[in-house]
Amino acid sequence: MLKYIFMCFVVLFLVGCDKAPLNQLQQIKQNKVLRVGTLAGPGNYYQGTAGEQGFEYELTSEFANELGVALHIVPYFSLDELFARLDAGDLDIVASAISFHPSRTAQYRFGPTYRTISQKLVYKQGRDWPRDFDDINAPITVLAHSNHVIALEEAKIQYPHLTWDVVSDKGEEELLQAIIDGEIDYTITDSHSLALFRRYHPTVSIAFSVTQDEHVAWMMRSEKDDSLYALLPAFFARAKKNNLLATLEEKYFGHVEEFNYVNTLAFVEAVHSTLPTYLKWFKEYSTQHNIDWRLLAAVSYQESMWDPKAKSPTGVRGIMMLTQPTAKQVGVTNRLNAKQNIEGGAKYLRILFNRMPDEIQQPDSTWLALASYNVGWGHVRDARAITKEQGGDPNNWADVKKRLPLLTKKRYYRNTKYGYARGDVAVTYVDNIRRYYDALVWLEENGALLPDDNITSSQAIPETNQKQPHDVAKK
Repeated sequence: MLKYIFMCFVVLFLVGCDKAPLNQLQQIKQNKVLRVGTLAGPGNYYQGTAGEQGFEYELTSEFANELGVALHIVPYFSLDELFARLDAGDLDIVASAISFHPSRTAQYRFGPTYRTISQKLVYKQGRDWPRDFDDINAPITVLAHSNHVIALEEAKIQYPHLTWDVVSDKGEEELLQAIIDGEIDYTITDSHSLALFRRYHPTVSIAFSVTQDEHVAWMMRSEKDDSLYALLPAFFARAKKNNLLATLEEKYFGHVEEFNYVNTLAFVEAVHSTLPTYLKWFKEYSTQHNIDWRLLAAVSYQESMWDPKAKSPTGVRGIMMLTQPTAKQVGVTNRLNAKQNIEGGAKYLRILFNRMPDEIQQPDSTWLALASYNVGWGHVRDARAITKEQGGDPNNWADVKKRLPLLTKKRYYRNTKYGYARGDVAVTYVDNIRRYYDALVWLEENGALLPDDNITSSQAIPETNQKQPHDVAKK
């Protein structure tokens, strides 16, 4: 009997040993899933036309791939719920462009920093411009549990009159829209979110910077288990070394760093007043040549502001601003005929897209092709050669973009095949098109584009003997 009882104790002991708790990394690998939480939005995660997209989505996807597990990313619509799910152990990581602050370290652990942002106080264009907190005479509406609340608490020490309202039922973009709609007077937003929003809502203005150079990092629960946390420094070191961080920064934010209120407002107005006239042709010829119509329309706006009579000092003409040789190449006989010109522009873009080497992946292939539409493929090849010589990736737009302006400097262009070129202009050209394209995508997906208007042959203007109302800068 005693022997039997002893054997039972041994069995129970061994079974207990087998059930020793797994650490966090072991659990992730056993379940084959990395659980990531983020705030839904264009800077972090969203469902686009090409599927799941976003800076944090792509970065966490790469980390999951390194772990050899699937990514399960969950978009939340409030920080309340996001932090609650992390606290409850439902998430392994929060990746949502949240900046480090010492006050959070008692409850959360921050991984290595990998981006910098700033907080901006914003208001509606046309109202009195507040230069600092002394000029604020109404409550500031901010997201609950955000670093914006922390910044206001710190500012109140110097500005005791400050008041604010916190909300949990709205996202950052909804607060920015509330500024436009006059529902609130002020809010604080992060610089990258504001830059993305102002692509299609230019009337949101920056009053002043509340903070500068805040360091963004992933967040985890504060606990003794270091198994997953210990992998983050090496991952971010690799992401920096192999240009993953730089590539994602360029892909999602590189083209929105510069903001021009007048230009953006004019574009949004032209979308409603001018684009419907030509929308049918943009769609028709984009379909024929397998090009996103919004990209074709964005190129056209950059070229001519959708003016079929546009002409540059160098002789390029029409709504797609075709040179005479290019027009002949694509079969355009009258460059001032908007229908012909759009068709010719679509054909030419397809030629450029097809010319891209197979080793260049999307979307880099598209941006390099657009640069060649502006400055010529030969000069883009020269910039790629310089990129390779300097240790960059000639197939990566973010790397080539840094070298295109070097074609204006003699010490660089004298050693190239095609010589001097305004590579800096080509960079601005591509960035502008990307902003217009992003805006058209957003406007269409939100039902803000007008339907096609009737198009008549009266828009076909004889190419000769026409007075041009203005010039459009061109290559």
